[in-house]
Amino acid sequence: MSYRNKTYAAFASEDINYYYLMKAWRDNDHIEFNFYNAHDLLQARDTSKPETIKRSLRERLKNAKQVVLVGSPNARRKGSDGTSFLAYEIDVIMEFDLPVVVANHDGDRRVDTSFIPQPLLDAGYYTVSVSFQPAIIMHALNDYAPNFAVSGKVGPHQYPSSAYTSLGI
Repeated sequence: MSYRNKTYAAFASEDINYYYLMKAWRDNDHIEFNFYNAHDLLQARDTSKPETIKRSLRERLKNAKQVVLVGSPNARRKGSDGTSFLAYEIDVIMEFDLPVVVANHDGDRRVDTSFIPQPLLDAGYYTVSVSFQPAIIMHALNDYAPNFAVSGKVGPHQYPSSAYTSLGI
């Protein structure tokens, strides 16, 4: 298996602007936000056959050590439908047992199950929900993700208000 050092950003196609914003944060010298983007690998053209796109997505996820899922009603709908590329990504994420940070697109700090794809909820998959802000997303990637495999926790979680306060947000 490939060396896993990348962060995989998962999102519904309708929410691609949040992915672009994450890339802008990463590229901005005045914002502390960095991640090795798994999407920079194995680009597939939009005109590719679904099998080719799925193969590319799987290869990208093989290089990922963690996932940021843009949490939204679109993500829940598509991640739950069993046919979309996001649903495929969710299946592979669970197969590879990757930690998932759900970054709520509306800025909510709490678990919002209307933003989390049903397969993650049905499996009792350990996720952490945060607001869509660079500091708390980075905190989750540095805190939750490394401890994911040994935590023994199940289901969706959230950080207490004190985590946000300690980060100045």
